Amino acid sequence: MFVELFAVMAPVFVGASLGFTWIRLGHAYPVEFVTKLVFNIGTPALILASLTGADIDANSLGRTMLGTLLVIVAMGLLTFAVAPLVRKDWRVLLSPMMYPNTGNMGLAVTLYAFGSSGFAFAIASMVTVSLVQFTFGAAMHSKSGRPLRTLARTPTIYAIGIALLLLLTDTALPRWLDNTVDLISGFTVPLMLITLGVSLASIQARNLSSGVGFSVIRTLAAALLAWGIGTVIGLPPLAHSILVLQMSMPVAVFNYLFAQRSGHDPKYVAGLVFCSTLLSFIYLPILLAIMM
Repeated sequence: MFVELFAVMAPVFVGASLGFTWIRLGHAYPVEFVTKLVFNIGTPALILASLTGADIDANSLGRTMLGTLLVIVAMGLLTFAVAPLVRKDWRVLLSPMMYPNTGNMGLAVTLYAFGSSGFAFAIASMVTVSLVQFTFGAAMHSKSGRPLRTLARTPTIYAIGIALLLLLTDTALPRWLDNTVDLISGFTVPLMLITLGVSLASIQARNLSSGVGFSVIRTLAAALLAWGIGTVIGLPPLAHSILVLQMSMPVAVFNYLFAQRSGHDPKYVAGLVFCSTLLSFIYLPILLAIMM
C-alpha cells in the first residue's frame, strides 16, 4: 500500500518542487503567460481528450457536477460558522472555504490514483468549481462586476459544451483532431504542478498557525460533506471517491489572486494556500489509503 501511495504522490510532489526550486534559485518564470496557456489552450484540450475518450455515461457525469455544486454551496454556508472560530471576517474566508485546488493538484492526484476512468469525474468536478469561481467568485471580488463577460471569453466553457455533446451523441472526434488534442493536453498537468510550486515560492505567507487550524477544519468539513452528499444523490462508487478527494484538496492559489484584487486580507489567504498545500502531502495519502 505504501508503494502505491508513494507512486501517486511522488509525481505531484516532484512537479511542485521543480517550480518551487526554480524560483528559489532565482530563475524567472512567466506565470501570467503559462497560466493563460494552461487555461486557454491546455485545459480545453484536456477536457476534450478526457471526456470524449472516457467510458462514462452522461448521467454519472451530471450527478458528479451536481454533487460538486452542492458541496461548494454547503461550504459557503459553513463559512459563517467557521469565521468566528478563526476570528476572521467571513468575506476573507468565503472563497478559501468554497474553492479547493481541483485543477493544479486535484487532477494530478486523481490521474495517478484512479487512472483515466476516474480522471473524467475529476474533470467534471474541476469544471464545476471553475464555473462557480469565475462567476459568483469573480462577482464577489470584482470591482468592475463583469463575470459573465469573462466567462463568455473562456475557451474551457466551449470545450465542456463540445465534450458533453459528443458524449451524449456517442460521437468520436476525427482521428487527426483526437491525436492533436491528446498531444496538446499532455503539457497541461505538468505545467499546472510546476506553476503550483512557483506560486508557493512566490507568495509571502503569514499567520501560519491560524492557517493550519483553518486547513484542518476545512478538510474535515469538505470530506464529510462530499461523502454525505455523494451518498444522498446516489453517486457510483468511483465518482463518489473522486468527489470526496477533489473537495478535500487544499485551498486553490486563485483564491489568493482574488484576495489581492479585492483587498480581502491577501497575506492571510496566502498563508491558507501555503499551509493547506503542505498539509495535503500528509492527509491526502491517508485519504487515498481509505479510498483506494
